Amino acid sequence: MAYQLRYCTKCLFPETKPDLFFDESGVCSACKAAELKFAKIDWKQREKDFRTIIDQFKLRDDQIGYDCLIPVSGGKDSTYQAYFIKEVYGMNPLCVCFETTRETELGRRNLSNISKMGIDVIHFHKNYPAYRSMVIEGFKRVGDEMWPNHSGIFTLPILVAIKFNIKLIIWGENPQQEYGGPWESIENHTLTRKWLEEFGGLLGNRIQDMIGVDGLTVKELTPYFYPTEEELTRAGLVSIFLGHYFFWDARKHLEIIEKHGFSVKEDGPVEGTYNNYENLDEEMHGLHDYLKFVKYGFGRATDHACIDIRNHRITREEGLKLVKKFDGKYPKLAVKAFIEYSGLSKEEIDSVINSFTNPVLFKTKADGTFMRNKKGDLIRNFPIR
Repeated sequence: MAYQLRYCTKCLFPETKPDLFFDESGVCSACKAAELKFAKIDWKQREKDFRTIIDQFKLRDDQIGYDCLIPVSGGKDSTYQAYFIKEVYGMNPLCVCFETTRETELGRRNLSNISKMGIDVIHFHKNYPAYRSMVIEGFKRVGDEMWPNHSGIFTLPILVAIKFNIKLIIWGENPQQEYGGPWESIENHTLTRKWLEEFGGLLGNRIQDMIGVDGLTVKELTPYFYPTEEELTRAGLVSIFLGHYFFWDARKHLEIIEKHGFSVKEDGPVEGTYNNYENLDEEMHGLHDYLKFVKYGFGRATDHACIDIRNHRITREEGLKLVKKFDGKYPKLAVKAFIEYSGLSKEEIDSVINSFTNPVLFKTKADGTFMRNKKGDLIRNFPIR
């Protein structure tokens, strides 16, 4: 008998999405947040609030230093942040990139493009063996080979800001505002240790839990430790989400940054979804997205379709067709790259994937193994509706 998943009546998010809530009408918290963006938030006042903040930190033209720090990957969002802060608000930012796991050539070009826009960029190349050990452990332990990346992209910029005596850090969108979450996180405009640990994609695992993995020491894990409260207080850091102060629309941002050298994937969509402008920097992101699919029954195509629905670019019916076409495909390219990177065999990788696959959501054989179609894709035990 098919399992009946509850879906948002406006978008395509299912009840299995972590930290998602539905109101009495069956509308999810992500859609409720979008309603606020379109109808209730006073964006002119938010812009004034933003200007008040940056005016506190902007240095005089004759002073040496950076006005703020922007964490970047070279992707569309961080490229837009860098452009917006420099060109629209005339600030001198320092951009900091925590090296991704297996960088693509397109990702390298887009990251390099930020410096060509007239902005200083620090590209942090991490301890490869230590990081690789955490990649494999994160994959096996919490079902996420990108676990150490999710940690490093949030901790390293804070550490660099303290070292450079930069007081203001500007992040992009608040993911909970765009993708749904507890109301306090949707309304939050700052990134703190609490936000990182609850919503930063660490899946309940902490950097302390990685001590001893393959002999890893505290010293080797230095870039992944968030500063202490005493260090943060002494540094006087203010860490804000740009998306709290300005209406966040990735497609409109893309149109702007393409005029400033940003490149999309020209040979088709990114593995696991239908667009060609997200997650361009990482070869194995398709595996990360697939692990979400096997756990919760939805993948990256659902995320993108829901954003497009909320921004009134497609209807729910059109989004449903896209999800049925692109979600849940076995990530052949990402798995091939992960085999090369990790040294694990495909059988070992599939075994780990199976250990995180939800047997309620996907059909199994009499012996408990998961059923797959001729293309190697899992067979859903639930209708997408």
